[in-house]
Amino acid sequence: MTLPTSTRCEQAWQALAAVLDPEVPALSVCDLGLVREVQVDASGSLAVVLTPTYSGCPATELIERQVLEAMEQAGLGPARVELRRAPAWSSDWISEDGRRKLREYGIAPPHLATSDTQPVRFVNRQALAEPAVDCPHCASAQTTRVSAFGSTACKALYKCLSCLEPFEYFKPI
Repeated sequence: MTLPTSTRCEQAWQALAAVLDPEVPALSVCDLGLVREVQVDASGSLAVVLTPTYSGCPATELIERQVLEAMEQAGLGPARVELRRAPAWSSDWISEDGRRKLREYGIAPPHLATSDTQPVRFVNRQALAEPAVDCPHCASAQTTRVSAFGSTACKALYKCLSCLEPFEYFKPI
């Protein structure tokens, strides 16, 4: 018996909610906003549309495999992954639940981009005022950036001046 398309897609979303990001295992690929859509194509295959965080992300192939394994384990196959790189992924796509999970995991979530954010601009570095990054451990805004890069290129390393704990900040992209 074949499931109705809407039921199959709903079950796929539920299965995808359990696929954890390999670099930030506190978040699912849905929490991160990597899953753009789930649909059934003309051949009856389930198509999971993903947008990687950036085109050179080393975890993309692993995420694709995990997504396909999740579809198979849920009995939703046949399935395929379609990578859609445009529009580019934005840290604004991280869900509110994902932002909460980041804080609980000890990573400060990215600030939301504003409508006037430009993708690339060259400006005087002294003219830039970095927004305060709240400590995910004690919520203090008294923090300082230690390094522009953390364990991955998409994170920066910070230190809290109140509780003295180091933490990573997920950069807005």
